[in-house]
Amino acid sequence: MWIDTHCHLDAHEFGDQSLALAARAQEAGVGMVVIPAVARDNFDIVRALAHQAPNACYALGIHPIYVPHAVEDDLVFMREAVASAMADPRFVAIGEIGLDFFIPMLCEPEMREKQVFFLREQLKIARDFALPVLCHVRKSQDQVLKHVRQIVPAGGIAHAFNGSFQQAQAYIEAGFKLGFGGNLTFTRALQIRRLAAELPLSSIVVETDAPDISPSWIHPAVNTPAEVAGIGAVLADLRGDGAACVAKATTRNALDVMPRLRALMAA
Repeated sequence: MWIDTHCHLDAHEFGDQSLALAARAQEAGVGMVVIPAVARDNFDIVRALAHQAPNACYALGIHPIYVPHAVEDDLVFMREAVASAMADPRFVAIGEIGLDFFIPMLCEPEMREKQVFFLREQLKIARDFALPVLCHVRKSQDQVLKHVRQIVPAGGIAHAFNGSFQQAQAYIEAGFKLGFGGNLTFTRALQIRRLAAELPLSSIVVETDAPDISPSWIHPAVNTPAEVAGIGAVLADLRGDGAACVAKATTRNALDVMPRLRALMAA
């Protein structure tokens, strides 16, 4: 069994096919799909979708790309939503949160400051409710790590990790797992493939980030959660391990970093 630890199953690219895609993923051996929210406006959407698909759960958070249009009241709303969601077994984490210093507009001083503010406030929510975080770390690995060390959540996942070995080790020491997805299926992605091959298997989880980051065999088509099995097979090949071994290990890693997910799947 595989777990897709990061899939935007509510994305508009899927139209009305989200539930069908979750079912197709289950047929492909994907036992659970984690659906992170990106903004206050889709909190109810991801929650509802996670309750409609038997192999889905959700996280709540404000994505850095959505921070430009967010207001401080959204953080008050989020804290209240998280407090209510703690009674929901399908709620497993805070996410997607983080920093994005790749998009030029988000790199402007005022927007960098606003991103940091929203990240830190959401880390406080994670800390206060003892929840793991799903972190967006695009061109911001060191900066996110700095804030995670200051406001300590209950572990988390560095989503779509593409840093150095030293950064990887720092996240691991902070109680994080590292998310690998479709990028590692491209032969030109030398650094990501080296990381995936050489890091301890105990530190790795798999993800699709669907509808984005399509693996090589369907690129540039829209990604779907069913592809996590193929991504996992490539990871196994890079490591010289069997796919079943990698599936078991990455599933265990996902359950270790998201205890509420473990409880959900044990129910």
